[in-house]
Amino acid sequence: VGVMKIHLRYFASVREVIGMGQESVQTQATHVGELRKELMAISPQHAEALARHKAVRAALNQVACAEDAPLSDGDEVAFFPPVTGG
Repeated sequence: VGVMKIHLRYFASVREVIGMGQESVQTQATHVGELRKELMAISPQHAEALARHKAVRAALNQVACAEDAPLSDGDEVAFFPPVTGG
């Protein structure tokens, strides 16, 4: 597996903690969970926002996905907190 470019989008509290709404990263991660782990190593803010004990959902190319969803070059991955009704 080579290096891929993944476009990231962060929403709601995840965006607030990380301090930006989007970025692009180079990764060798093969699935969303592995990418999340890599992102947690970027900065303390990423580590806090994406921490394993937090209920963070992911979407791959605008479709909700599980952590084992496979990544392809150029994909967009979004991270967001669970949406609450009200």
